[in-house]
Amino acid sequence: MFLLALAACYPTFNWREWRPEGTPLQALMPCKPETAERLVPLGGSPTVLHMHSCKVGDLTFALAWADASDAAAVPATLADWQRASLATIRIDPALQADPALRWTATVAGSTMAQGLSAQGTDARGQPVSTRAVYFARGTQVFQAAIYGAASDEVRSTFFDGLALP
Repeated sequence: MFLLALAACYPTFNWREWRPEGTPLQALMPCKPETAERLVPLGGSPTVLHMHSCKVGDLTFALAWADASDAAAVPATLADWQRASLATIRIDPALQADPALRWTATVAGSTMAQGLSAQGTDARGQPVSTRAVYFARGTQVFQAAIYGAASDEVRSTFFDGLALP
């Protein structure tokens, strides 16, 4: 019933519950995500990053996760991921700790969650905004992000729809 109400409020978005394979994460996605994997340096070692994303209009919704293998490495892995995300949109990664880029984020069932919001430029030099949450449970680390100028309602639906039951 809740999803039907959301669909009525956001006719552009086709919100659906979605669960990435290999993780307990539950999410609401506004479109059917495409899936990819690649090896990235996170937490000081090559890590398989599982990526899921879709586009609705000018907005891109992304969910990604990886296994840090060691619970002690989780905080460093999340910090590395945030710095890499900022570098991707051409923002000095040293600004990762800047309180002006932070927002209070919670994800049900996570052991830690950190919100990051920034304005930068994409690979073509075009302006891009991102709002993301980085979170973890056990050795699994996650990123959920919206790229583009999403309304408060769309951001709330996407981020509030994240849970690790």
